Amino acid sequence: MSYLRTFAPWIVYAIIPSAHWNWAALIALVLSLGLIAVQTRSGRTLDAQIIEIGSAVFFAAITVLAFTTPDSGLHPYTAALSSATLALIAGVSLVVRKPFTLGIAKQTTPREFWDQPLFVRTNVIITAVWTASFAVAAVALATLAHSGSTTRTVVQIAAFVVPMVFTLRYVAHIQAKAAQLRTR
Repeated sequence: MSYLRTFAPWIVYAIIPSAHWNWAALIALVLSLGLIAVQTRSGRTLDAQIIEIGSAVFFAAITVLAFTTPDSGLHPYTAALSSATLALIAGVSLVVRKPFTLGIAKQTTPREFWDQPLFVRTNVIITAVWTASFAVAAVALATLAHSGSTTRTVVQIAAFVVPMVFTLRYVAHIQAKAAQLRTR
């Protein structure tokens, strides 16, 4: 599933224990850069890698912070910052009318559908759900910054699982609806 690949650096960063945040950030940075390189070599344009590029920038900054100031006061808030960053990236992709999910959806959708209003609108809705999920998680994680890591991990996982389930169900709904229209 391409969403798992796109968000792999964030998932890795979330599951590595907070005590090792410097290494988690470095691993996530390397994964982000690797994803960009692999996808660029396979022909995916940079504008279709909005999340990947934003991920690399975020993890580069966190890696520098984590290694230069390991006791930073920002450390407890990095989970909230990561969700806020994802919300910002996804939100900006909506504002500039290039929903980040378009690049992912185009990998499995025939080219003749790419410019159809239904395809674009579906991706706007899906990206909006991802944006909202990340924004809610950012607020929750900021509130939980000094609580147990298990609670924060559950929130981070939910921030990915909820929109992923929505995406799968919504796409299936739209495809079924389109199939009904074709058979009429």
